[in-house]
Amino acid sequence: MEDKLKKVRLVIMDVDGVLTDGRIVLGGHGQEFKFFNVKDGHGIVLLHRVGIKTAIITGRKSEVVERRAKELGIPFIFQDSKDKLATYERLKRKAGVKDHEVAYIGDDLVDIPIMIRAGVAVAVADAHTQVKEAAHLVTQAPGGKGAVREFIELLLQIQGKWDKATGQYWQ
Repeated sequence: MEDKLKKVRLVIMDVDGVLTDGRIVLGGHGQEFKFFNVKDGHGIVLLHRVGIKTAIITGRKSEVVERRAKELGIPFIFQDSKDKLATYERLKRKAGVKDHEVAYIGDDLVDIPIMIRAGVAVAVADAHTQVKEAAHLVTQAPGGKGAVREFIELLLQIQGKWDKATGQYWQ
């Protein structure tokens, strides 16, 4: 697994159930609220600082997701994706990466086709059983509760870009 992790240049994430805990709160005036974890967000920023690209592929469309992605500097955002695998293929071309250079973090059945193709497939702790079976790695943390950060720390440590003992990172 370490050899696969060393090759990762792009981390793709689902949103609901991965970057959030899966809850969607709808307000009375059309507002939508999601709960993101600040630790996941900081991990994404660290990836950018060491030159690893990030992306979002989600089946829903949400202004909240667009806003959060912009705050974090995520350059590739694909919402309302009805065919995640086709979106994944477009994304790879845009990002200039091959399957073995991609890590994908998912939680539900629609994520499996990409997980099968990606060099590193990650399932969050509370993912669907079949998603966990398709994954190379399963996080200890559930979606929206630091699972993305957990994977990012492992990735950076394996790539020699983060020292767990001191908390220092470098390019």
